[in-house]
Order: sequence, then structure tokens, then C-alpha cells
Amino acid sequence: MEIEDIKGRSLPETVLLSIRARNARKAKATPRKRVNDTEIVVASYNVHKCIGTDRRFDPDRTARVIREISPDVIALQEADNRFGDRAGLLDLARLELETGLVPVPVTGNGKGHGWRGNVLLFKRGTVRDVHQLKLPGLEPRGALVAEIDLDEKRSLRVIAAHLGLLRRSRSEQARVVLDIMSSADERPTLLLGDLNEWRLGNRSALNTLHTTFGPTPPAVPTFPSGLPVLALDRIMGNRHDLVSGVEAHDTPLSRVASDHLPLTAYVHL
Repeated sequence: MEIEDIKGRSLPETVLLSIRARNARKAKATPRKRVNDTEIVVASYNVHKCIGTDRRFDPDRTARVIREISPDVIALQEADNRFGDRAGLLDLARLELETGLVPVPVTGNGKGHGWRGNVLLFKRGTVRDVHQLKLPGLEPRGALVAEIDLDEKRSLRVIAAHLGLLRRSRSEQARVVLDIMSSADERPTLLLGDLNEWRLGNRSALNTLHTTFGPTPPAVPTFPSGLPVLALDRIMGNRHDLVSGVEAHDTPLSRVASDHLPLTAYVHL
């Protein structure tokens, strides 16, 4: 990892700014509630195979963090075992009872919840279409693309992705995401996920995404969860003012449940 952060600051400067930002968040009043029924809460959360910073495997703790967020749509990364039978790690039936969230269906994944660790959950609506994409690169990475009819009048396309650790791979994977958006269809589209890119500006491997998803919301640090410095997780929309209120879900529980904090946002439809 480079010593210089996304805006050219030294690592000590970045840590100090992160501490100040966390203190400012703690001093804030109660978080804003959704304005009306046209606004939904979305989130992205790398659950780190349900292993917390205390090295405990605790899927119930992961589910409690999701309940804290109370999202309408949430993309999870690393929700399946990476090797062996790639079994899912969460009790999705119990999560549905407690939150109303159900998974977007995938095929050919054995005992896994999702596609290459990506699980997309939604609270209400109908899945009209879903695609499972294999992303290029040395690591086994993937993305889910779902078309969800939230009700009779509103639909949403969601791209849930987990990009690679290598910069070249991320650049190639970003181009695949753009290929999805290359049609003339301008339906509201969200990109949710752990994009593994801490750089901004010209040094970012995600620069090409700005043509469709820019100007992007502010990059919010989510990693490591104990003292977030790097903005690895992102929520982006293809329309101006589609996404607002992007922030890390920073609570005592979320700081220990995974090495990433969840990222949340409001979406206006």
C-alpha cells in the first residue's frame, strides 16, 4: 500500500483527519430520517466472511449490524466461503423474518448465498431480471446486476460488485461495468460495493466510471473499521441527485463485526 493517501496527504495526516471526522460524527444530532416514501435507504457492506476484528466468526453479529441499518436495498460482499463448497454464511431465513430482506436469486452457486460472495438483498418489489457477471482479473471476482420493480411506477437497476486488489484488474473491471451502461437506457442505476480503490482523481483506477456515475458523491472512509482511513466502499448513481447522504454506519457493533464499516445512502426515486 502506498504511504500517500487519495488526496496526496501523508498517512499520519490522513489518520488525524479521520479521528477528527469521527469525533464530528459522534457530536452530530440524531441521523436524518428518510423524507418520504420516494426515498429509500441503500447500503453496501463487506462482511469479511462474518469474522470480526476480534477474530470471532459471528454471523448473528453481522445480522445485527444489518438490522441497525434497516436498509431497503443492501449489497453484501464476502458473504460466502471463498473456497470449498463456497457455502453461504448468514441465516437468510432468519434475516428475512427480522428485516423483511430477501436475496436476489442466483443460479449455479451450490450452497452459496450469492455470486462470488456478492449477495444483493431487497425489502420490497419484484426482481424482473438478474445477471451474474464474471469480472476479469487474476482473482475470482464478480458482479450481480438486478432489475428491481419497487412498485407499479418505480424501477431500479442495481450493480453489486466486489472489485480486485490489483489496480490493473480494477481498471478492467470498471470497463465491464461501463459496458453494462452503454445502452441508451437511462433508468436509475446504482453501483454498490467494495471497489477496493482508495485513490481519487487521475490516479484512481475508477476514473472511467465518472463518465456515467460522475460527479460521484464524496468518498467516505470505511476501512479499517476501527479507524477508517480508506474509502474502499462506494455508492454511486447515474443521475444527478439520485444519491445523497452518503455516510459510514459507525456504531460500537459495526466497528467490531467486520474490518469494513457499512456504507449507507439515501436514494431519491
